Amino acid sequence: MPGQRYQVLLTAGAERDLESIRDYIAEFDSVARADYVLDRLLKVAKTLATIPERGTYPRELIALGIREYRQVFFKPYRVIYRVHGQRVYIHIIADGRRDLPSLLGRRLLGA
Repeated sequence: MPGQRYQVLLTAGAERDLESIRDYIAEFDSVARADYVLDRLLKVAKTLATIPERGTYPRELIALGIREYRQVFFKPYRVIYRVHGQRVYIHIIADGRRDLPSLLGRRLLGA
């Protein structure tokens, strides 16, 4: 519904993802770049409060017939989330160049 607001929540796994991304960039690039990327990822997450349905379905999950998760991007990063009622749960924030099928399997499917 237009004007409807959702509460956006990070799971513990997503919070760890953000910490890892920031730490990696700070170590191999700069703290300023790490803070910039972290800020942009959090802004992308906050935009889900208004229209979370705009995200696409992750192809790795579609191949398994799973359509409860969606994703938005701040390239090369993928923000993978699920909408439940008036809440948006962000489960994974990961570099899209990683081995995402195994990460998705572990984190979302308990494999």
